[in-house]
This record gives sequence, C-alpha cells and structure tokens, in this order.
Amino acid sequence: MIQGVAPTREVLLEFIQDNPDLATKRDIAKAFGLKGEQRIELKELLRSLEDDGMVEKNRKTLMRPGSLPPVTVLDITLRDSSGELIARPAEWDDENGVAPAVLIRRSSERSKSKAPVAGLGDRVVAKIFVNKDRGGPAYTARVVKIIDKRKNAALGVFRSQGAGGRIMPIEKRGMEIEVDPSFVGDARDGDLVEVETLKIGRFGLQRAKVVSVIGSVASEKAISMIAIHAHGIPHIFPDVVLREADEAGPADMKDRDDWRQLPLITIDPADAKDHDDAVWAEPDPSPDNPGGVIVVVAIADVSYYVRSFSGLDREALKRGNSVYFPDRVVPMLPERISNDLCSLKENVDRPALAVRMVFSKEGRKAGHTFHRIMMRSAAKLSYQQAQAAIDGAPDDKTGPLLEPILKPLWDAYAILKNGRDRRQPLELDMPERKILLKPDGTVDRVYVPERLDAHKLIEEMMIQANVCAAETLETKKQPLIYRVHDQPSLAKQETLRQFLVTLDITLAHGALRSNNFNTILQKADGKPYQAMVNEMVLRSQSQAVYSPANMGHFGLNLLRYAHFTSPIRRYADLIVHRALVASLGLGAGGLRPEEEEQLEDIAAEISTFERRAMAAERETIERLIAHHLAGRIGEEFDGRISGVTKSGLFVSLPAYGADGFVPVSTIGRDYYIYDEAHQALTGDKSGLGFRLGDPVRVRLAEAVPLAGALRFDILSEGRKMPTATRSFHKSGKRGREPARKTPGTRPPRGRR
Repeated sequence: MIQGVAPTREVLLEFIQDNPDLATKRDIAKAFGLKGEQRIELKELLRSLEDDGMVEKNRKTLMRPGSLPPVTVLDITLRDSSGELIARPAEWDDENGVAPAVLIRRSSERSKSKAPVAGLGDRVVAKIFVNKDRGGPAYTARVVKIIDKRKNAALGVFRSQGAGGRIMPIEKRGMEIEVDPSFVGDARDGDLVEVETLKIGRFGLQRAKVVSVIGSVASEKAISMIAIHAHGIPHIFPDVVLREADEAGPADMKDRDDWRQLPLITIDPADAKDHDDAVWAEPDPSPDNPGGVIVVVAIADVSYYVRSFSGLDREALKRGNSVYFPDRVVPMLPERISNDLCSLKENVDRPALAVRMVFSKEGRKAGHTFHRIMMRSAAKLSYQQAQAAIDGAPDDKTGPLLEPILKPLWDAYAILKNGRDRRQPLELDMPERKILLKPDGTVDRVYVPERLDAHKLIEEMMIQANVCAAETLETKKQPLIYRVHDQPSLAKQETLRQFLVTLDITLAHGALRSNNFNTILQKADGKPYQAMVNEMVLRSQSQAVYSPANMGHFGLNLLRYAHFTSPIRRYADLIVHRALVASLGLGAGGLRPEEEEQLEDIAAEISTFERRAMAAERETIERLIAHHLAGRIGEEFDGRISGVTKSGLFVSLPAYGADGFVPVSTIGRDYYIYDEAHQALTGDKSGLGFRLGDPVRVRLAEAVPLAGALRFDILSEGRKMPTATRSFHKSGKRGREPARKTPGTRPPRGRR
C-alpha cells in the first residue's frame, strides 16, 4: 500500500477482503491517505466495483459478496483435528454458496481480555477477522458474548415401540432415531424429548439416548411448545425477574408533563391484552399552517420500569422480542409490566413518552417535539369499532367520540396519506392469513382479516413517530439502533430482471427506489401473473435488520428510521426510548454510556432473535395446518404454485394458508428441466410444464403433523411453456430426479 496513491481494482478488492472492520469509504480513503480528487476517484472506483457485483454494501460497510460483516452471530458446530472450535454464521444466504468456516480464537492466559469462554454448540456474537493463514478457515473470530449454550442434542417426539422406542423428527428434513430400552429414561409415548445422539455403524437408524423430557405434545395445544424448545426461546421468567416486576409501583409525576386532560385513545385488535400506543389529532390553530394538523402519538414509558442492566433488562435482551403463536404469546416482559403498569388502560393514569407532530396540508412534517408525560386514555377501541363509527354505524361507546376525537383523527390521516403517496413506499399485495383455533387447540378456520382504514391510520402515525425518534437522536448526536432495510442486492435484482423479461416487463438498471418496484406491481395488477410478480418482488428484497449505523429504509423509502412505538414487545424500541430520555434530559431511565458501547452487539443479537421468532411462528402454523389436514389424505384441493426448484414444486393452498411439496419424480413420465429465468419446470419431450403462480389441482398424499410437512400429487396437466434452456446434463443419464428428502421450507419473509 502506497500512501497518497489511489489503489487499483485488484489492490482495493484485496484490502476490502482483508479488512472487514475498515471497509467504509471513509476508512479506505484514510488508510490509503487519499484527499480531494483522489477521494472522488475512489468513490467512482467503488461504485464501478459495486455495479460489477465485485463488492456489495452491508449497512455502510463494503464487502466482497459472500463475506461476513465485522460483527456476526455464529453457531459453534465442531472441533477440527487440532481441537480448535469452528463456527459458521447463524444466518446465511444460500445464494452466496456454502457458509464460510470461522476459527474461534483462544484467549491467551496473559491476555487482559475478559472474553467469555465458548464451547461446542454455543451461539455467540463475535468480532470477525480475516485469517492471514491461507491454509485454514477464511476467518477467525473473537467471542464478544455467548447468546445461547446448547448441548450437542436433538429434539423429537418419543413413540413407544416395545421396551424401547423411536424419536419422530420435528423438522421437515429430519430422520427417525432409534432409542434402545436402556436409554428410554422417563420418556412416555407422545413426550417431546431432548436426546443425545450416539455413535453408530454404517447401516441402520441413528441411535440416541433420552437426556430430558420436556413435556407431552399429545394435544394440539402443545404444538407451539415444539417450536419454543426447538428454537431455544426463553419462555419461563426467573423468580428474581418476577419479583422485580411485582415490586414495581405506579410512576410519579417527577420530570413529567401532565397530559391527562388530552383525550388520547387506543385502537388495537379486539383481543389485545396490552396497549402500548395511543393517538390524538386536531387541526393546527396556527395561522402559519393553514389546513395543517397536529398529531400526538403517546407510547408506554417502559424505560421508567425496565432500567439498564437490571434483572428485567437482562431477561428482555435475552428474549429480544415477544413471540406470537396462535395459541399463546411468549412475552418479552412479565405480565405485571406488559399487561398492567405499562399498558395504557382506559381511564387509568399511565406514564408515557409522547411525540407531538405538526404537518402541513400537503402532508409534510413541519416539526415535532418529544415529551415525558402522564396520560389517561379516554377510550379503548378495536379497529372494527373505530371503523364502524367512521362508516356511519357508531355504538354506545364510539358515538360520543365520533365528532371530537375520531373524525379529527381520520382527517389527519387523510393529510398524512398525501405525504405517504408522495413518498411511494413499496406496496406489495401479500395478504396475511390468520388462524382461528377451537377451545381444544385445533384449527377452526383460516381467514384473511379485512384491511381497514383504521389499521392504515395507526400504521402511518406509528411510522411518522418512528421517523421523529430517529431524526431527534441524530440531531442530538446520540448513538441509537436504527431499523435499516438495504436495497436489493445486484444478484437478486438481476434474477428478478430476467424473470420479468419473460413477462415483457422491464426493470431499470442502476440505483433503484421503491417506486421502481411499484411500477412493476402496477403493470401486473389484475393480470393472471399478479400473485407471481408480487412473490418474486418480495423475494428480491433484502431483510430488514437492526443496526447502529444508518443506511435508510428502502421499503418505506425513508432516509432514517428507528423503532420507537412498541417497547413492550421489542427490545430495539426500549433502547430508542432510553436514548431519547438521555439525550433530551427527560429524567431517570436513560441510555448509559456502557450500553452505547454495546449497541453493535445488541443490534446483531436482536436481529437474530427476530428471525428466530419469525421461524418459530411460521413453523407452528405449518404444524397446526398439517394436523388439521392429516385426516384428509386423498382429498383434492385447489392450489397455486408458490415456489419452483429443480427438485420439485411448492404448492400453496390459499384456503388454508398451507404450503406443501410436489417432488419432481411424481410429475408425470417426462423429464423435467428447471428453468430459473422463467421460474418453471418444463417437460423435455412434451414442452408442457408448470410455472410460479400457476393455479393447479392437487391431491394430498402425505401429512407429517409434527414436522408440519405436506406432500401433494399434482393432478393438473402442465401448460405450454416458453422455450426453455436446459440447465444441466443435456446428454447422459436421463432418469427423473428422485425426491430424497421430505419437503423443505420456503424462505422466511422479512418484517418491516
């Protein structure tokens, strides 16, 4: 490296690869001693590398594709021949190939570092370094924190067979495990158990011994417990945490403004038990803002009760967020806090952190201020209740509220919607299905809740409050955790672009914005391939994560965004509350300096915990639906192709919100070619095939309730496909590809 000389492409790529912690544009310019025009040249060179797919952005850091970010969550999976611990990233995009191995550094006896000692099976937050020893793993890592210690064990449901038994898998790709009579322990038929696998020979089922009995899953009511234990979700509060919650008392008026006369109201689902946000609006009386509005959003003051490094705080961070199953909620905070002291109950004094926002008649925000207040909710309404009142059918409760409270809120929303329409966030049409359970825990029905203006009103007001939090903390130069959503990677853009070409739809090159994707969605609106295009656009998106470095929110089309409005159920919001309290001098419960130093680690942890919760929620729904359909083997259903791979087709049943798999080996007698560009399987001889989004008729061939797996036989005839290009061995073996594994899962969907 020569100081003051702009690097070549090759030198720059090697620097980015070897220095993941120094790979921002500013750090690179500083390392090479570049100034003035040289920095502009560097910027152009980096842009060229990014356009060519040689580097990609991760937050503000530039990385080689398939590289690891400076701080990563790792799973320690094995020891090498030298006894060193080897880990792999907990989350990895398969499009980048095989997840890289990471060597865990040992702490020297002379080292003053207090790094925790990790072991096999642990999940850790680690600082990543490039391994200079080219003969070993690509990276080394220093453990910053141990998230979860796990034994080298497996989970499954025990089924008795004579004196011994078998472990039935709870994962779609799992295999049965045999348990000898001497290793059954206290397990009974139908128990969810943890087993330790034993060494086996080359033939026969793997063997294991039962090490602990978690509980019975004979009832559907216990299905969510499978996901809770499989993902290691903490669900029992320690006694010391419960005592701390029970000892908490009502907040006083110290450092608070008295807003109890302001008629704030809560609008939530009808079955909500906690209420963490309240709203109010009025026309702006200022002559300088004709036609403008004032909107107040008040959020439960959780930071007053959950102080940094307390028992409540440590347990909340361990959970990261609340997890919502159809039959239960695993809360982030004990009920004494979440459902009582911090719940904005009707006609009860409650502490809150409020933001007062002023908007012009065009929907542009003119200003905002934050206040620590004491409030008293004037009413608790459901979405349906508030909407019915606006639509001309008020009840006894909403009637008196219609003119003074509800109509001003809807008028304010109309103005905020002007700003939203101008901003053009990504508008995907992907209806979310809900499961309604019977009293015995079995599925009653699956339905799509109606999307009301009342939902949109609350959503937009919460988004604006979140923006205000991020802007205020940036202005105060206060470290925080952002909610960031990067633009789609170049590789995913190109995959989508190739797919859209087959529909005669074009996607622009270069820097894209959310409105580029909205244009595509509008072109597909009302067409037979509408659902298919929505699905492909969704798959092209990056996943939203938490980060102390701002990179904006692509989906919402916002320059800065932070989660502020749900501190009862999200740890990120609690951090933002503390940051606001500290930076604005609002009293006790602010962010402490030692916390600020840990924000990068905290952001990595809670991002991982969020994905853990999403996976657990999705798998529980799949198991419930598989239970629901297990007695209907042989019945026929209308479905839609929701995924295409060279191994077969994923088929979704819209009426049930279920996904199943059709192995390619069961699709007729033709040899099927996977066409990635068209997202299709096409018969080599007939030219007939199936494409993403196609409606199909299927027969349920197999259901594995514990794993949530469904297998279908396809009954529909394929349709004529566009010209397909063979993707592998055009000559040679011509047999159909067998389905070797139970159907897998589709990629998880991101959250805003």
